[in-house]
Amino acid sequence: MNSISRYHLDSADWSATTLVLEGAEAHHCTRVMRTKEGDTVEIFDGSGKASLGTVSSLAKERVEVTLQGEITSSPRAAQIHLKQAIPKGGNMELIVQKAVELGVSSIQPLVTENTVARAEQMEKKRQKWQRIALEACKQCGQNWLPEILPPLTFTDWISTNEASDLNIVAALHPTSIPAHQLFGALSEKPSSISLLIGPEGDFSDSEYEQIIGSGFQPISLGEIVLRVETATLYCISIIQHELSRDASV
Repeated sequence: MNSISRYHLDSADWSATTLVLEGAEAHHCTRVMRTKEGDTVEIFDGSGKASLGTVSSLAKERVEVTLQGEITSSPRAAQIHLKQAIPKGGNMELIVQKAVELGVSSIQPLVTENTVARAEQMEKKRQKWQRIALEACKQCGQNWLPEILPPLTFTDWISTNEASDLNIVAALHPTSIPAHQLFGALSEKPSSISLLIGPEGDFSDSEYEQIIGSGFQPISLGEIVLRVETATLYCISIIQHELSRDASV
């Protein structure tokens, strides 16, 4: 975790010398973090840009920061797009938080046949998940803010999904292969990866048929049946490991 407090400001609100935090970010700075004039903070825009700055003025709903120098983070060589069936309870919050820490580029929540939630009831939760993603970026030093997309039904998603260079589904399926076998067979490193994770109870036979028909390769997670949130974080970690190993060859 960074020792310097981090705050988010949309790129449209940046200026050359002074940045102004208002609303929730100002409240967090002044009331939660108890920042004082002269303190050093870091501001990031969620699109790869960040800057250290000195707090020059403090008010309840307004904080002015004088910039010290700008840092630009290059986009990741491979973008990981998580397609996540919404699990029961609050496990989606954990998935969002940890997936952001592990470097995903976007999260598409899905309502499948075995999902308890309904897509039309999800907008308030989506907004909460986006806030969780933002807080995760602040804490882990991530300057790229992943977008939490509006939840879709499986049918709507599968009919409009744009394929990535590599499309993977974690699957209890006869055609599943180990992840290292899949990555070992690639002729070049993918620039985009879609990772599809099912709900408790897995995808239905009909959904699997559509998933595989759309070009998703089933991968095995081993002999132990994992909980949804465990499977998601395990898969992202495997992908990042394989991409890192491939880059070093």
